This record gives sequence, structure tokens and C-alpha cells, in this order.
Amino acid sequence: MKSLGSYSLLLIFSVLFIVSCSVKQDRLINRGYHAMTTRYNILYNGDMAYDEALIALKEGYYDNFWEILPVERIEIKVDPEKEFKISEPIKSKPGSILDNLSIEGENKEGGLDGGTGFERAENKATKAIQKHSMYIQGRERNWQMDEAYLLLGKARYYDGRFIPALESFNYILYKYPDSDKIDEAKVWREKSNLRLSYDDIAIKNLKEFIHIRKGKMKKQTEADANAILAQGYINIEKFEEAIAPMKNALELTQSKEERARYSFILGQLNARVGKKAEAFHYFESVVKMKRKGPKSYYIHSYSQMAELGVRKASDSTAFLKLYRKLLKDRENRPYYDVLNRQVGLFYNGVGKTDLALNYLKKAVKESKGDEQLKAYNYLSIADIYFNSAGYAEAGSYYDSALSILPEKFKERYRLTKRRDALKEVVKYEQIAHKNDSILNLVAMTADQQIAYFTKYVEDLRREDFRKLQANLKGKNRDSNVDYFNMANFGEAVGSFMESNSLPQGMGNSTFYFYSQQASAYGKQDFKRKWGNRPLVDNWRWSSALNNSHREVGQTENSEGKSKGNTVGSPPDNRYNVDHYIGQIPKDSLEIGKLRVDRDFAYFQLGSMYSEQFKKYKLAAERFEKLLAFVPAPANRLILPSMYKLYKIYLEIDNDKAMAMKAYIIRNYPNSRYAKLLQNVKMSEIDDLSPEQLFTKVYRVYASGDIEKAYKEVDFVLENYDNDYISKFELLKARIIARKEGINAYKEALNFIAMTYSSTKEGKEAEEILNNEVVSLEAREFTNNNSADSWKVAVWVSDRDAGQVGDLRRKMADFGAINEQIGIKFSEDYYLTSEKILVLHGFRSKEDAEKVIDRLGILAYPVETNDYVIIQIKKNWKEFIDKFFPPQ
Repeated sequence: MKSLGSYSLLLIFSVLFIVSCSVKQDRLINRGYHAMTTRYNILYNGDMAYDEALIALKEGYYDNFWEILPVERIEIKVDPEKEFKISEPIKSKPGSILDNLSIEGENKEGGLDGGTGFERAENKATKAIQKHSMYIQGRERNWQMDEAYLLLGKARYYDGRFIPALESFNYILYKYPDSDKIDEAKVWREKSNLRLSYDDIAIKNLKEFIHIRKGKMKKQTEADANAILAQGYINIEKFEEAIAPMKNALELTQSKEERARYSFILGQLNARVGKKAEAFHYFESVVKMKRKGPKSYYIHSYSQMAELGVRKASDSTAFLKLYRKLLKDRENRPYYDVLNRQVGLFYNGVGKTDLALNYLKKAVKESKGDEQLKAYNYLSIADIYFNSAGYAEAGSYYDSALSILPEKFKERYRLTKRRDALKEVVKYEQIAHKNDSILNLVAMTADQQIAYFTKYVEDLRREDFRKLQANLKGKNRDSNVDYFNMANFGEAVGSFMESNSLPQGMGNSTFYFYSQQASAYGKQDFKRKWGNRPLVDNWRWSSALNNSHREVGQTENSEGKSKGNTVGSPPDNRYNVDHYIGQIPKDSLEIGKLRVDRDFAYFQLGSMYSEQFKKYKLAAERFEKLLAFVPAPANRLILPSMYKLYKIYLEIDNDKAMAMKAYIIRNYPNSRYAKLLQNVKMSEIDDLSPEQLFTKVYRVYASGDIEKAYKEVDFVLENYDNDYISKFELLKARIIARKEGINAYKEALNFIAMTYSSTKEGKEAEEILNNEVVSLEAREFTNNNSADSWKVAVWVSDRDAGQVGDLRRKMADFGAINEQIGIKFSEDYYLTSEKILVLHGFRSKEDAEKVIDRLGILAYPVETNDYVIIQIKKNWKEFIDKFFPPQ
């Protein structure tokens, strides 16, 4: 009976279990079974996987404290291929979100394979929904389903799939209006909208939600809603509006980590809108939290407080005392880069640049992975060098900063321009220094050159002795090192002992040459390597040995070959005075080029220092030195240098400026610079902006009205002064090329290249001079009869206007009639009051000659390339005399 009862009871429970497993029966036992199974089995495991993945995501995130921190301390990487991916659906209720759910990671045993923590959490939520949803007669009977959908949305959100996440949150809002998760779902929906860059929508929805539900929802949910609203304002750079909701979030949250983060963000927001006192207060509140908040906020709050600069000068002692204490604390080792930076900036602010550089370089050395901080340290170092005219060092540090700054860094373009300019400065400084040194040697007499290099060699010997002594002392510290067996020991012994010119006062030195044992060992080592060398110049060079020592030379050659030594290698000329003197240029052309390159380097340096870096004193020094070289009167740099020096003096010494102006006008009255100095004045021209004015003049030039274009651009240059002047000058040069030919074009380009050398137009003019003009000047007439492009051309003068009318009409009518076969007529500018009437489009010289005969006009067939040369060089008469001489 007992056994029968047990079986009966087991049967009853089995029946009840089977009945309760149904998701289609709306019974209490069914609802309870599926709710408990969902909560304490599937969702429990899903929540565990979600929490672990979220912790790992936060641990892998590195805050950029140099921008306003995001509210969420995470970085979500979006996979475009994965974001919109919808898996194969498992059959479910028609029209339900379940149509887009699948258990991708589930294996045959019902477990979960692989995937990230968020993928596992999503799979668990999906499993809960598909196996335990009780959607009956339009209502969900399993009260755990809203939890499952919330977990599903959150897992998708952190997996970077925001649209599917948004779908999950919306499903809760539409299908579970009585859920206690409604408020949380709304906040997560707006977080998803922000991630999708729907900032305006998220802000609007959150403002309405907070207004309606204020004080009625959980404090942490309200804190999250306010924080996300603040993030929306930050995203659209409305920093003032972001402060109020961020304050509310700070007051409502109970999380210590969030309190520290929100306080730090409030400090950043107030600093960004200029409220330094408020910003200082919030950063100070983070500092006061001490160990209650993350260490990173604590250290960076100190950093931000220092950069706000609201402390009084009297606080300097306290500042240094505080930072020394922070730097001594071993717990702060991960933040030594931040702390050293602040000390460096402090010393730079008080003018102690050496100490500033020392600490900033320590900050770079102590860098722990914050690439942006490292870049800022490089920039600070570069700026210090730049301001002290250490342009080579500044350029290298700008290079280092640009190599790690993000591409979208707002200052990148300015820094790139400065770095490129510094490269030019360094290049020209090196040319100026090197050529100056060589030319100074060239200017010396023979005796002066010998004296100069004799002193140089003596100094070199002393320095080498010092280095060898230092090297020996270092080697002596290690008893296991054979310090005599140095790579260059034999060379050192041979050079110094045979020269017999040791410095005075070294007889009592501990140097190894004065130790009998060390000296003997050194001589033996030298003899082993080199053999019995005679005491002659170039002792290492076998061909220099005399006949009496040939046998020794042969011995050393054989030894050298067997031991791998470089016997017969070129001599060491470091101590050879004649060697140095022999390298001084003698050729006048070579010396002339050195002068030209040096002068141009000084000119470019003066231009760059004044126009790009506003270093007027440095610029004046370069120009003054250039003029002191007394270059030839025809040197193209004289007048531009004087004119630029005049403009520099206007900034630093008005008396010198007036004297330079008077000098230019008096000695170069017909120059362009004299005219500029006598006509410089500001005026408004038709109330047009420089851009509009330039466009207006250019259109006249493009229309072919060269005379009008010339008058308009000349008027602008005489009456207007702005940043567009160099553009107008280059346009004028092009007009001059059309108007007067290549020689006048060269002169105009040279003026631009010198006067506006640091501008884009000045460099373009220099490029045209060095390439295009040279190419154009080299072109010659060909009159190639086999060419496939010809014109019929007639030169005419405005003086013969009455006789030209019929000719022009005939040619224009012929062009109009034959336009369909490519024949065109034009009246081209040649010189003032002179034009060339042209029919274009003939494929051979014979075709052009036939048309001339048919029209009965005195015209000439001109090959197209020859016509270009005529317009460039203005040599129509030369062309006619060469190919159509009078009969």
C-alpha cells in the first residue's frame, strides 16, 4: 500500500508538472512555474553573464580627461555588419518581436557555447522569452517577461546593436504598460537614441519624462535620466544647459563612483563656459572624497584645478609642497605623467623654462598609455622651445605630437602649418650657418687659415684626451674588462704618441700613457696589430711608406690580410691641418653659389620670422645681416629686404622705419617699392569683401579684356591693403604676361617671390620662375610643316581701324559659316593698341594656305606651338622675318 501510495503521489506530481509546462493555459500553476523558472534559472544566469561582461567593459575603458568625460564610463565598439543583423527566427506569435529572436549560442544539450558575455546574456533572455512567454489573448501572463526584454535590450545595447536594442525597449513600453520597469525602459530607450545620434529626440523625450515622473520613480532611475539628458546637451555642445540636469543627477545618485564622475564632469562643464570658481569647487569636491572615489578622478581634479589658474600667486609654495607630496606617494605612480606635467606648467608660468622642460620631459618618460596627455606634453615642450627660438627642437617635438594626436584634433591644422614652417626655418638656418662659416674661411689669408685650423686641431686633441680618460675610468670600474683591447686603441696610441704634442701639465696625470705597465702593454698591442711602423706622416697608409721601410710594409700587409685588419685604409685626417685647408673652396663659381644660397637663406629667415611667427627682432637681425653683406647692386634681394625691414621697424622702432622709407624713396624712386611706400593707404572699394573684389577683377581678366583688367588690379593694389594683396599681385603678373610678354612676367614674378616669400603666392611665383618660365624661355619657333594644328593669323593695329574692318568681317563670317567643322574666329590681345586676328582649327598648313587664297587677305599660316611662342615672347615681327621674309 505504501508503494502504491508513493506511485500515486508521483503520478499526480508528474501530471501537475506536465500541465504546468504549457504556455497556452492561463492557470496559476502555469504562471507560477514559468515565472520562477524564468527568474531563478534562465534570467539569473543571463544577469550573471551580463554583469561580468559589463565589469570587463568598464575595466578596459580609458578615460580621456582632456575632453568632457562621457556620462557612461564605457566605449562601445559598433560592428556595422553585426548592428543590423537579424537571426533566423524560431516560430513564435505572429507579429511579435519574437519573430526576430533566436538562440544562436545554444547547443544540443541546452547549454550556451562561446560568444561574449553580452551575447550569452542576450541568448539567455531570448531563451526565456521563447520558452516561457505566456502571451494569451493579447496579454502577457508571465510577469518576468518584461525583465527578459529589458535584459535583452541592455545586452544588445552594450554589444553595439542599438536599433535592435531600441526595439526591445519599445516592446516593453507598448506591450507591458503596467510593468514596474517602464521608467527604466524609457531611460534605456533614450540612451539608445543618443547612441544613434538622435540627440534632439532623446532630449525632448527625457525632458517630458522627467517633468511628469519627477519624484515618482526610483532615485537611481531619476539620476540616470538626468545624467543622460545632460549627455544629450553635451553631445550638441550646449554645455550651459547640461549643468542643471547633471547637478540633479549628482544629488540623486547613491553610487560613489558616479558621484565622483558627475562632480568631475560638472567641473569640466563650468570650466568650459567660463565659470572658473564653480569649476574649482566641483574639482575640489572630488579631491575631498579622497579614497571614496576612483584615484583617477582624484589626481586629474588636482590637474584641472591647477590649469584653472584661480589660485593666488602667494599659493605657489603650497602648490609645490602639495605636488612634491603627491609625487613621493608610491600609490600615485600610475599618474606621475599627470603630476609632472602640472609642475612643469607651473615652472613655465613663472618663467623657469629649464625646470619646466625637465618636468615635462619626465612626464613624457612616465607616460602610462594616455596618448593624448603625451601629445599635450610634447606640445608644451615644443612651445617652450619655439618661444625661446629653439626651432629645431620645437619642430621635432611638434612632429612627435602630431604622430599621436587624433586626425580630428581641432588644433591639428595649425600645428601642422607651424611644424612645416619650422622645417623650413631649420633648413635655412643650417644653410646660413654652414655657408657663413665656409665664406668666413674663404675670406681669410693663408696664415689666418693655418692658425685657425691649428687651434681647431689642438682643441680636438684635448677633447679626445678627455673622452679617452673618461672612458678608461669607466672601464676600470669593471675588473673583468680588458680596457686596453679597445677598438680604436692602436689608432689612439699611434696618433697621440707619434704626434708628440701632448698638452702641458699632464705629466703627473694618472692617465694610462703615464703608467709604465699600461704604456708597455699599449705599445705591445699596437705592434701586434700594426707591426713596426716608421715615424712618418700617414703611417697607416702603406703606399706612403718610404723604400727603407718597404720590408716592414710588406710584413704588415701580410699580417693585416691574415688577421682581417684594414691595412691600406684611408688615413685619419682629423688632426691634419692641410686636410682641412684643402677643403676650402677655391673656384669662384662655387664661392658665388655659396653666397647666393646664404643670402637667400637670410632673406627667407627674415620673412618667416616676421610674417609667420611675429618674431620681429629675430627677423630684423636676419635682414640687417643680409644687407651688411653688401651684395651686388643688381642683387634681387636688396630692395625686398629693405621694404620688409621697413615693415618690421614699424612694429619695433618707428624712427628706423621712417629712415628706411626715406632711403628707399630717395635711392630707388622708380621702383615698385617706392611707389608702394608713397601710396600705401586704406580705403573701401564698392563695399566689397576682398574675396568679392578678387572675383570681380578675375572675371574681367578671364573675359580677355586685358587693358581693363590691368587698370582694375592696379587700382586695387594702390588703394587697398589686406591679406589678399599677394593674390592680386599674382593675378597682375599673369595680366602682365599677356600684356607685355615673358620678360615683364619674370620681373613681376620676382617681385612677388621676394616681397611675399612666406605666402602661398610667393612660393608659387618662385616655383613658376624656376620651372615654367625657364621652360618657356627655352622654346623656339619650329614651323613644323607636318604639325596637325594650324591657324590663319593677321597682325593689326588700332591705328588702322578703318582698313581693318573689312578684314575682320571676312574672317569672322568665314568662322561663323564653318563653325560646324571646328573653324573659329577670335580677336586676340597682343600689345597695347595691337591685336592678332585669328582663324583656328586647321589640320594642315595646306588647308590654312587655301583659306588665305580663298579670302584674298594678307595673312599667314601659323603652327599652334609657334603662335603660343608669339604671344609669350611678343615676337611677331621676328616670326615673319624668319619664315616669310620680303621677296
